[in-house]
Amino acid sequence: MAAHADGATQDGDEPIPLSALQHAVYCLRQAALIHLERVWAENRFTAEGQVLHAVADKGGSRKARGLRRVMALPVACRRLHIAGVADMVEFHPTADGETPYPVEYKRGKPKLHRADEVQLCAQALCLEEMTGRPVPEGALYYAETKRRVAVPFDPALRALTEDTAQALAELFASSRTPPPTARRERCRACSLRELCRPDTVARPATAWRNRRVEQLLAEETPS
Repeated sequence: MAAHADGATQDGDEPIPLSALQHAVYCLRQAALIHLERVWAENRFTAEGQVLHAVADKGGSRKARGLRRVMALPVACRRLHIAGVADMVEFHPTADGETPYPVEYKRGKPKLHRADEVQLCAQALCLEEMTGRPVPEGALYYAETKRRVAVPFDPALRALTEDTAQALAELFASSRTPPPTARRERCRACSLRELCRPDTVARPATAWRNRRVEQLLAEETPS
Protein backbone atom coordinates (compact mmCIF):
# COMPACT_ATOMS: atom_id res chain seq x y z
CA MET A 1 0.00 0.00 0.00
CA ALA A 2 1.22 3.48 -0.81
CA ALA A 3 -0.12 7.00 -0.53
CA HIS A 4 -1.97 8.10 -3.62
CA ALA A 5 -0.28 10.98 -5.44
CA ASP A 6 -3.16 12.30 -7.54
CA GLY A 7 -4.55 15.50 -6.09
CA ALA A 8 -3.91 17.29 -2.81
CA THR A 9 -5.66 16.77 0.49
CA GLN A 10 -9.13 18.23 0.21
CA ASP A 11 -9.27 21.16 2.63
CA GLY A 12 -11.92 23.27 0.91
CA ASP A 13 -9.40 25.32 -1.08
CA GLU A 14 -7.89 22.66 -3.32
CA PRO A 15 -9.89 21.79 -6.45
CA ILE A 16 -11.44 18.35 -6.82
CA PRO A 17 -9.18 16.13 -8.98
CA LEU A 18 -10.76 15.00 -12.24
CA SER A 19 -9.84 11.42 -11.41
CA ALA A 20 -12.00 11.67 -8.29
CA LEU A 21 -15.09 12.00 -10.49
CA GLN A 22 -14.27 8.72 -12.20
CA HIS A 23 -13.70 7.05 -8.82
CA ALA A 24 -16.96 8.47 -7.43
CA VAL A 25 -19.09 7.15 -10.31
CA TYR A 26 -17.49 3.73 -9.86
CA CYS A 27 -17.86 3.86 -6.06
CA LEU A 28 -18.18 6.88 -3.77
CA ARG A 29 -16.43 5.00 -0.96
CA GLN A 30 -13.48 4.30 -3.25
CA ALA A 31 -13.25 8.02 -4.04
CA ALA A 32 -13.22 8.84 -0.32
CA LEU A 33 -10.57 6.23 0.50
CA ILE A 34 -8.28 7.55 -2.22
CA HIS A 35 -8.84 11.29 -1.99
CA LEU A 36 -9.77 11.76 1.68
CA GLU A 37 -7.94 8.99 3.51
CA ARG A 38 -5.09 8.97 0.98
CA VAL A 39 -4.80 5.21 0.66
CA TRP A 40 -3.93 3.33 -2.49
CA ALA A 41 -3.14 -0.23 -3.48
CA GLU A 42 -1.79 -1.53 -6.76
CA ASN A 43 -3.19 -4.43 -8.74
CA ARG A 44 -2.67 -5.57 -12.32
CA PHE A 45 -5.29 -3.17 -13.65
CA THR A 46 -3.84 -0.06 -11.98
CA ALA A 47 -0.30 -1.01 -13.00
CA GLU A 48 -1.33 -1.39 -16.64
CA GLY A 49 -3.10 1.96 -16.46
CA GLN A 50 0.01 3.68 -15.15
CA VAL A 51 2.12 2.29 -17.97
CA LEU A 52 -0.43 3.50 -20.53
CA HIS A 53 -0.55 7.02 -19.05
CA ALA A 54 3.25 7.29 -18.85
CA VAL A 55 3.31 8.05 -22.58
CA ALA A 56 0.56 10.67 -22.46
CA ASP A 57 2.00 12.35 -19.37
CA LYS A 58 5.21 13.35 -21.15
CA GLY A 59 3.48 16.47 -22.41
CA GLY A 60 4.29 18.54 -25.49
CA SER A 61 2.37 19.46 -28.60
CA ARG A 62 2.53 18.77 -32.30
CA LYS A 63 0.64 19.74 -35.40
CA ALA A 64 -0.09 17.66 -38.49
CA ARG A 65 -2.43 18.38 -41.38
CA GLY A 66 -3.82 21.40 -39.59
CA LEU A 67 -4.70 19.40 -36.45
CA ARG A 68 -2.97 20.53 -33.26
CA ARG A 69 -2.51 18.00 -30.46
CA VAL A 70 -1.45 18.90 -26.91
CA MET A 71 -0.41 16.16 -24.49
CA ALA A 72 -0.79 16.35 -20.69
CA LEU A 73 -2.72 19.62 -20.80
CA PRO A 74 -3.64 21.10 -17.36
CA VAL A 75 -7.36 21.98 -17.26
CA ALA A 76 -9.65 23.49 -14.65
CA CYS A 77 -13.21 24.70 -14.12
CA ARG A 78 -13.74 27.31 -11.42
CA ARG A 79 -17.53 26.92 -11.53
CA LEU A 80 -17.35 23.26 -10.52
CA HIS A 81 -14.11 23.61 -8.54
CA ILE A 82 -12.44 20.77 -10.47
CA ALA A 83 -8.98 20.49 -12.03
CA GLY A 84 -6.61 17.96 -13.49
CA VAL A 85 -4.59 17.00 -16.53
CA ALA A 86 -6.12 15.89 -19.83
CA ASP A 87 -4.15 13.08 -21.50
CA MET A 88 -4.49 14.71 -24.89
CA VAL A 89 -6.55 17.51 -26.38
CA GLU A 90 -6.90 17.85 -30.12
CA PHE A 91 -7.77 21.29 -31.44
CA HIS A 92 -9.83 20.80 -34.58
CA PRO A 93 -9.65 23.76 -36.98
CA THR A 94 -12.92 25.53 -37.77
CA ALA A 95 -13.88 28.62 -39.74
CA ASP A 96 -13.70 30.80 -36.62
CA GLY A 97 -10.85 29.17 -34.67
CA GLU A 98 -10.33 25.77 -33.04
CA THR A 99 -12.68 23.36 -31.28
CA PRO A 100 -11.14 21.39 -28.36
CA TYR A 101 -11.56 17.61 -28.52
CA PRO A 102 -10.35 15.78 -25.37
CA VAL A 103 -9.01 12.22 -25.70
CA GLU A 104 -8.54 10.10 -22.57
CA TYR A 105 -6.42 6.93 -22.61
CA LYS A 106 -7.74 3.89 -20.76
CA ARG A 107 -6.54 0.33 -20.29
CA GLY A 108 -8.92 -2.52 -21.02
CA LYS A 109 -12.09 -2.02 -23.01
CA PRO A 110 -15.36 -0.03 -22.83
CA LYS A 111 -17.27 -0.55 -19.59
CA LEU A 112 -20.93 -0.89 -18.65
CA HIS A 113 -20.80 2.00 -16.17
CA ARG A 114 -20.16 5.65 -17.10
CA ALA A 115 -17.14 6.44 -14.91
CA ASP A 116 -14.77 6.95 -17.85
CA GLU A 117 -17.31 9.08 -19.71
CA VAL A 118 -17.84 11.34 -16.69
CA GLN A 119 -14.09 11.93 -16.32
CA LEU A 120 -13.88 12.84 -20.01
CA CYS A 121 -16.94 15.09 -19.81
CA ALA A 122 -15.37 16.89 -16.84
CA GLN A 123 -12.40 17.69 -19.06
CA ALA A 124 -14.79 19.09 -21.66
CA LEU A 125 -16.48 21.33 -19.08
CA CYS A 126 -13.05 22.62 -18.07
CA LEU A 127 -12.10 23.29 -21.69
CA GLU A 128 -15.35 25.11 -22.35
CA GLU A 129 -14.73 27.46 -19.44
CA MET A 130 -11.07 27.95 -20.37
CA THR A 131 -11.57 28.57 -24.09
CA GLY A 132 -15.09 29.99 -24.21
CA ARG A 133 -15.92 27.53 -26.97
CA PRO A 134 -18.41 24.64 -26.94
CA VAL A 135 -16.95 21.14 -26.71
CA PRO A 136 -19.62 18.81 -28.11
CA GLU A 137 -17.62 15.57 -28.20
CA GLY A 138 -14.48 13.75 -27.08
CA ALA A 139 -13.11 10.23 -27.24
CA LEU A 140 -11.94 7.39 -25.00
CA TYR A 141 -9.05 5.32 -26.35
CA TYR A 142 -8.96 1.76 -24.95
CA ALA A 143 -5.64 -0.09 -25.08
CA GLU A 144 -7.19 -3.56 -25.25
CA THR A 145 -9.28 -2.82 -28.34
CA LYS A 146 -6.83 -0.21 -29.72
CA ARG A 147 -9.78 1.90 -30.80
CA ARG A 148 -11.35 5.19 -29.95
CA VAL A 149 -14.90 5.38 -28.68
CA ALA A 150 -16.55 8.71 -29.48
CA VAL A 151 -18.40 10.24 -26.50
CA PRO A 152 -21.02 12.94 -27.22
CA PHE A 153 -21.38 15.33 -24.29
CA ASP A 154 -25.17 15.29 -24.24
CA PRO A 155 -27.34 16.88 -21.51
CA ALA A 156 -27.66 13.61 -19.56
CA LEU A 157 -23.89 13.07 -19.35
CA ARG A 158 -23.29 16.72 -18.47
CA ALA A 159 -25.88 16.52 -15.69
CA LEU A 160 -24.34 13.32 -14.32
CA THR A 161 -20.89 14.94 -14.36
CA GLU A 162 -22.07 18.06 -12.54
CA ASP A 163 -24.05 16.00 -10.01
CA THR A 164 -20.94 13.89 -9.34
CA ALA A 165 -18.83 17.00 -8.80
CA GLN A 166 -21.45 18.30 -6.34
CA ALA A 167 -21.56 14.97 -4.49
CA LEU A 168 -17.78 15.04 -4.15
CA ALA A 169 -17.82 18.63 -2.91
CA GLU A 170 -20.26 17.58 -0.17
CA LEU A 171 -18.18 14.49 0.60
CA PHE A 172 -14.97 16.49 0.98
CA ALA A 173 -16.75 19.15 3.05
CA SER A 174 -17.99 16.48 5.47
CA SER A 175 -14.62 14.65 5.58
CA ARG A 176 -16.55 11.45 6.19
CA THR A 177 -15.95 8.23 4.27
CA PRO A 178 -19.19 6.40 3.34
CA PRO A 179 -19.62 2.85 4.68
CA PRO A 180 -18.88 -0.07 2.35
CA THR A 181 -21.58 -1.46 0.08
CA ALA A 182 -20.99 -4.84 -1.51
CA ARG A 183 -21.26 -4.67 -5.31
CA ARG A 184 -19.77 -7.94 -6.46
CA GLU A 185 -18.54 -7.14 -9.96
CA ARG A 186 -17.04 -3.75 -9.10
CA CYS A 187 -15.62 -4.90 -5.77
CA ARG A 188 -13.90 -7.84 -7.43
CA ALA A 189 -11.91 -5.55 -9.77
CA CYS A 190 -11.14 -2.86 -7.16
CA SER A 191 -7.54 -2.58 -5.98
CA LEU A 192 -8.79 -1.34 -2.59
CA ARG A 193 -10.93 -4.39 -1.85
CA GLU A 194 -8.76 -5.64 1.01
CA LEU A 195 -8.66 -2.17 2.56
CA CYS A 196 -12.37 -1.51 2.02
CA ARG A 197 -13.59 -4.97 3.12
CA PRO A 198 -17.10 -4.77 1.62
CA ASP A 199 -17.82 -8.33 2.77
CA THR A 200 -17.98 -7.09 6.38
CA VAL A 201 -21.22 -5.38 5.40
CA ALA A 202 -22.54 -8.09 3.11
CA ARG A 203 -22.20 -10.89 5.70
CA PRO A 204 -24.16 -9.22 8.53
CA ALA A 205 -26.86 -8.19 6.04
CA THR A 206 -27.14 -11.76 4.77
CA ALA A 207 -27.24 -13.15 8.30
CA TRP A 208 -29.98 -10.69 9.29
CA ARG A 209 -32.02 -11.62 6.21
CA ASN A 210 -31.71 -15.33 6.96
CA ARG A 211 -32.77 -14.80 10.57
CA ARG A 212 -35.72 -12.70 9.44
CA VAL A 213 -36.87 -15.36 6.97
CA GLU A 214 -36.65 -18.03 9.67
CA GLN A 215 -38.65 -15.82 12.04
CA LEU A 216 -41.40 -15.23 9.48
CA LEU A 217 -41.60 -18.94 8.67
CA ALA A 218 -41.88 -19.77 12.37
CA GLU A 219 -44.69 -17.27 12.81
CA GLU A 220 -46.62 -18.81 9.91
CA THR A 221 -46.18 -22.38 11.15
CA PRO A 222 -49.29 -23.52 13.11
CA SER A 223 -48.59 -24.70 16.66
